[in-house]
Amino acid sequence: MHRSIATVSLSGTLRQKLEAVSAAGFDGIELFEADFVNFKGSAAELRRITSDLGLSIDLYQPFRDFEGMPEAQFRRSLERAERKFDLMEAMGAPLMLCCSNTSPLSVNDPALAAAQLHELAERAARRNLRVGFEALAWGRHTSLYGQAWNIVKQADHPQLGLILDSFHTLSLKDDAAGIAAIPGDKIFFLQMADAPLLSMDVLQWARHHRSFPGQGDLDVIGFFEQVLRAGYTGPLSLEIFNDLFRETPNRRTAVDAMRSLLYLESEAQRRLASSADVPALKPQIELFSPPPVPALSGLSFIEFAADEASAGTLGALLEQLGFRRVGRHRSKAVALYRQGEVNLIVNAQPDSFARSRFEAHGTSVCALGVRCADPLAAVERATAMRSQRHDSPVGPNELRVPAIVAPGGNLIHFVPEALGTNGLYEADFILEQDAAADATGAGLAQVDHVALGLALDQLDTWVLFTRAVLGLEPGESLELADPFGLIRSRGVANADRSVRLVLNVSLSQRTRTARTLSLTGGGAVHHIALRCDDIFDSVARLRAAGTRFVPISDNYYDDLATRIDLDPALLARLRAAGVLFDRSPAGDYLHIYTENIEGGLFFELAQRTAGYDAYGALNAPARMASQAQQ
Repeated sequence: MHRSIATVSLSGTLRQKLEAVSAAGFDGIELFEADFVNFKGSAAELRRITSDLGLSIDLYQPFRDFEGMPEAQFRRSLERAERKFDLMEAMGAPLMLCCSNTSPLSVNDPALAAAQLHELAERAARRNLRVGFEALAWGRHTSLYGQAWNIVKQADHPQLGLILDSFHTLSLKDDAAGIAAIPGDKIFFLQMADAPLLSMDVLQWARHHRSFPGQGDLDVIGFFEQVLRAGYTGPLSLEIFNDLFRETPNRRTAVDAMRSLLYLESEAQRRLASSADVPALKPQIELFSPPPVPALSGLSFIEFAADEASAGTLGALLEQLGFRRVGRHRSKAVALYRQGEVNLIVNAQPDSFARSRFEAHGTSVCALGVRCADPLAAVERATAMRSQRHDSPVGPNELRVPAIVAPGGNLIHFVPEALGTNGLYEADFILEQDAAADATGAGLAQVDHVALGLALDQLDTWVLFTRAVLGLEPGESLELADPFGLIRSRGVANADRSVRLVLNVSLSQRTRTARTLSLTGGGAVHHIALRCDDIFDSVARLRAAGTRFVPISDNYYDDLATRIDLDPALLARLRAAGVLFDRSPAGDYLHIYTENIEGGLFFELAQRTAGYDAYGALNAPARMASQAQQ
């Protein structure tokens, strides 16, 4: 598959964009007109640069306000087109994108539009160039791909075809199924873009909030499937207008872009392979087909980076939370703490990955271990999806656990499920004799979820990473009120909810989340939620052991009684214990937060009942307001 990207999708100068695109493994670019206009070089020089970088210039875009115009304006536009054709010949770009007219001078006359596009294609043909017509979602008279296709058919010129853009179709909720009936050779180019679901003017939505496939909420996979059904064999490209992408380092954006196309191809391949009419749906182009998404079955461990002094401090805190030190590593300065099924590792080994993370960010989570049916296949998928593999040094008789580098620099280890609950620790640690016994401690049984604090430009990266690499699916995006700004929060989880992450970004620089990010550099775990069966009993035990919890305003409980029909006895217990409460149609969620430890990290105790499937987000403002008042 020939993979391409519009230069408007990345930050930097044109030369910097081209270098980032080439490094990410793309085959070609769509050249955005403004990028060339501001380029200090000729079209021939640009052709040489792209060729040296192994890139083709697949498309020159956009050519605006052409079809359906009065005769005088039409003739001037033909002259304008000839000058663009001069440039395209010099730079080696074979295709021009002509987008549907938005000018108030244009007339609603498909026959005129077809005739004028025929003339444009005739002039392109004299130079062995082609023209693609695209329906803009905000086009004055042509906004749907079906309208554009009817005009292209009526124009009836071999050098004129259709350009499809997923955003323009899906943002208008137009039915993409009709694309499959369009002859594949008349679709000249395919542009893909995702986007979050927003209620706003489609033009503003398009120019500021598009995202890469897999980062948003549109059915881009279904759209791509219909294009493949049509028999399309041309480039697969990205055209993304996004304010954050325009300021994000372009190397990271280019990697996200490539990952998004690989994810899109693999998901479309999977859908077509499972379709009832497989023989008829075999794509006419080769699609990326990585190992399947890993079958994850829970968190095996959470690893903290520390030095000798902080390891002792952190260990004392964990013991106060009911954890017990049950083992030490065979060859490294690493300790294992356990409670229920929760394994926490404190790594103070000098000259290690963990120590480098400690030196950069202080006491912090540096790695997660996820149980996985096939770790090697999981790493193969991750590297195929443009993640970096990580190999840690191992001592005699110790296990090598495959790992990858997550966005932001921390590690994710894939722990073989076949080892059972204790196999890894029996191999790598010298365990106490009763370490395998259930250490109930304060009744904390499992990791419920892990919450990450991200820089604003990392949220889309993490949504795509967790989706494409780990097979997690995102939930609803929420905005939560901190006393000093808004926090955007989004949960991601696997199907059986054994692995849950919560991704949080601050829209302000003054929130506690933002201040924590200034210390951690982003992409860091800022709280760990531990599940218990009886939160009131666990809280009582921990308070007795000296654990301090975030105090909640008494007004919260007065208001809670007005929002939710609660048994008065339960409300009294919640108030007395300082426990927060949320209810959904499927069940209840009871939770409480500890005060912060070093680096802003804190713990949450959580109890789920029945089928509750969220994270108590409506209570986050009560926690953040209380922390701000301390």
